[in-house]
Amino acid sequence: MELGLAGKTALITGGSQGIGLAVATSLAAEGAHLHLVSRNEGKLREAKATLQRSHDCTVHIHAIDLGSSDGIRQAAEAGSLADILINNAGAIPQGDLLAVDEAAWRAAWELKVFGFINLTREIYRSMRQRRSGVIINIIGASGERPKPSYIAGTSGNAALMQFSRALGGESVDHGVRVVGVNPGWIETSRQVDRWKVRAQEAFGDENRWRELEPVRRSPFGRLARPEEVADVITFLSSERASYISGTIVTIDGGRLGRGD
Repeated sequence: MELGLAGKTALITGGSQGIGLAVATSLAAEGAHLHLVSRNEGKLREAKATLQRSHDCTVHIHAIDLGSSDGIRQAAEAGSLADILINNAGAIPQGDLLAVDEAAWRAAWELKVFGFINLTREIYRSMRQRRSGVIINIIGASGERPKPSYIAGTSGNAALMQFSRALGGESVDHGVRVVGVNPGWIETSRQVDRWKVRAQEAFGDENRWRELEPVRRSPFGRLARPEEVADVITFLSSERASYISGTIVTIDGGRLGRGD
């Protein structure tokens, strides 16, 4: 399927690893040019080298902390003419209300929640003027159901879901689409590290993490691969998805319907 992404420019936050890098790889394969944003310059350089070895694309890297207003301004300037914005940076800590103190909660939301909102505001302004563009917010499936053991994350993700729906309903009047994507459990290094800790506790061997009951009971008996999420996002970024805006696409293998 021809997606018409050749020559388009994408700004991807959290683009040096995990889902962000998988999205960058998928878009590069379609001929898009990239601006990757992350706090880790070393990983950004590795990602750039890997992408340019495999694909004929231009890759610009920006080591920026998006948890600050100055960082948002720098990223917005770097990607001011982007055709596609992929908001992906940030991780919110696990824990219930008493475990996550005010400082940790605020720091996490500055990057994941307000970082998404503030960068979107800047890029959306430019896209509105051009009457063209796509904004995709990679959020998280925990926003679809209350989870007290991940209270800061489930609350922040729910807010970003409503933000995506509200903006995506208005944005179409200005030629711009906004979509939220909710990945479930994805086999990223961050997620695997979490399971390895539990496997070490359960079996005395971190490499047996796939044997843990929650992983074995996952849809299809496994976690999703980052590439499976990336391919959906690449489609949503394209003109083939030109009537999709103001909605949330969940990629969890049906876990939500199972009540897991």
